[in-house]
Amino acid sequence: MEPLLVYPDPPGAELAQALDLGGYPWKAVSDAEAATRLEPDDGWAGAVVGADRDPEGAFGLCRDLRKRDLPLAPLLVLVSGSQLDDLALREDLLDDFCLVPVRPRELEARLKHLFWRTGQGTRPELVEYAELVLNLETYQAAIGGRPLDLTYMEYELLKFLASHPGKVFTRETLLSRVWGYDYYGGARTVDVHVRRLRSKLGDERAPLIHTVRSVGYRFGETRWGA
Repeated sequence: MEPLLVYPDPPGAELAQALDLGGYPWKAVSDAEAATRLEPDDGWAGAVVGADRDPEGAFGLCRDLRKRDLPLAPLLVLVSGSQLDDLALREDLLDDFCLVPVRPRELEARLKHLFWRTGQGTRPELVEYAELVLNLETYQAAIGGRPLDLTYMEYELLKFLASHPGKVFTRETLLSRVWGYDYYGGARTVDVHVRRLRSKLGDERAPLIHTVRSVGYRFGETRWGA
């Protein structure tokens, strides 16, 4: 997928984080000239334009992007609640809008819908379970829109478990499937990593990783919804 054009440069921290968590490649631009100069060979995948800080500059950029021989789409504009009335006069400049402060799941849903409407690819491969999202390309993880600071093996273990919800795995199986057959550590390695994962998931979501007594661990609900 080609990168999204993002305005302004630099974008707000919330927007940058939300795009990264969703796995969307992006480049920030400061004006229409930069949008042309930095444009990839295959063009922009779309645009996310923040209009809450500099409405005049933002809508001016939208106007330039729409005046192209091939108007840029999809184009998502970020606005504050007080700017909603202004959108009625600029409907031709955007495909959708999103309110600030940016909420990662809402932004992702709106972008996904826009890409679906235009028939474009949406995002890299993800592993998702309820509020948990693992980006398999960037090795980023988040739950409820909150980034998780995981080590490589914590990420690999969580990815494996979340990819097989409801299935019980013994510690020995997890060692061989996650750490590899040539790993010489003991089963306690799994217990230590599970304990760290639960801590990072937080008290409310730690029960996502169930201990199955005398067997091992299960992620999420059983296949029968128990």
